[in-house]
Amino acid sequence: MKKNQTIPEKIWQFFCSVKLAVYTLVLLAATSIFGTIILQNGTKQEYLRLYGEVFYNLITVCKLDDMYHAWWFLLSIVILCINIVVCSIERLSITWKIIFPKQIKFNPQRFRKLKNLETFTVNKDVKSLSGPYETFLSKTVGKVIKEETDSGRVLYAEKGRWTRIGVYVIHSSILLLFIGALIGALFGFKANLRLDEGETSDTAFIVKKRMPINIGFSIKCNNFFIKHYDTGAPEEFRSNLTIIENGKESFTKDILVNHPLRYKGINIFQASYGTAQPDSIILDIIRLSDKDVTNTTIKVGQEIQLPEDQGLFKLEGFMPHFDFRGNNLGEAFIGKITQKDGNSFQIGLPVKFPTFDKMRKGTFAFVVKEFEQKYYTGLQVTKDPGVWYVYSGFILMIIGCWITFFMSHQSYFIEIRNNKNNFSKISISGTTNRNSQGMKLKIQKIVIQLKGK
Repeated sequence: MKKNQTIPEKIWQFFCSVKLAVYTLVLLAATSIFGTIILQNGTKQEYLRLYGEVFYNLITVCKLDDMYHAWWFLLSIVILCINIVVCSIERLSITWKIIFPKQIKFNPQRFRKLKNLETFTVNKDVKSLSGPYETFLSKTVGKVIKEETDSGRVLYAEKGRWTRIGVYVIHSSILLLFIGALIGALFGFKANLRLDEGETSDTAFIVKKRMPINIGFSIKCNNFFIKHYDTGAPEEFRSNLTIIENGKESFTKDILVNHPLRYKGINIFQASYGTAQPDSIILDIIRLSDKDVTNTTIKVGQEIQLPEDQGLFKLEGFMPHFDFRGNNLGEAFIGKITQKDGNSFQIGLPVKFPTFDKMRKGTFAFVVKEFEQKYYTGLQVTKDPGVWYVYSGFILMIIGCWITFFMSHQSYFIEIRNNKNNFSKISISGTTNRNSQGMKLKIQKIVIQLKGK
């Protein structure tokens, strides 16, 4: 390192360091392990239950609960991107001179000393062999450079100089991957949206933060369909959704698990489902003294007069899971009875246990006879504006790896020298910037081909 460097030069040398790239990669790899092991985007209660209060505080301070959006993780990616760019620029000038030289030169003496040098003799003179060998080398390799020597002639040809750019293609692909990740982390979102059948909304809620976000158009759940196995387990569930924009319906589509709806850069996934609150129910009001039954239809939120002016009953709502003394009784409706003396109390009406309210031993028992089963669909709404950078990065990486590992810069050397009694001695060798063993096999193959000419 030079002494008395300016501050810009020191900054340049810092980002030009290969050690910086290694340390940053190790940091990203190590922290990614934490991101895999530690629950991401969980609730406070989940973290306290899994890790305890001490580790929960440490996790929140270090942002390990949403690690891939943490400022220090994104900063590490930015540093690595700068490091890749600076290293590439630093070394590109040398590579550029190799790829695009002002004049192609070669040293015959260097090729004569190569380990893959092959020699043989031919019963022809230099002049008669020079033309066919030059044509062969031109067709199989590329442009041929000829030089006369004291004892004969040398032919030189090369191909694949441009393949040295392969490593820079890989560098570019990594940059695109990181840039895509940064754009997705900074400008994308992952949100949840719950829609009852028939409901329309243009607002989803960011995962964990529960912050509302307007997605730019409305989604309407027309219907929800579920298919069960014979065991009762869900086999398939899907939502029939309509996209509404500027008050007009754009299109309608069914979405299933792993078959999302995509619209204007936003992905809508089928994530979950559940039982939604019905609009109304058919209720039997049984007078326990003589078993007299009054059948009525009541809407959620509606209040009705009980028979014989015994008070009021209001259907307050619906619960998908009704807990009674620590036991989950499943779906249930919640009602409130207001007696004539003004006293009121709540009752639960489990759908699977129609005689449940009789245990209360009041004047009347209430039984849910019938209701229209309605569902809600749980949608995951995501936006990742960096995804096309990521896709482009993967494509570019495949191209770069192919160039780097399966292509090479190859140079071929053929020397034709006069020998005794009108014989010519042929020497063939070659160089490559990778896979020297493969080059040796190619030289041997060329020897076989030239012997037949």
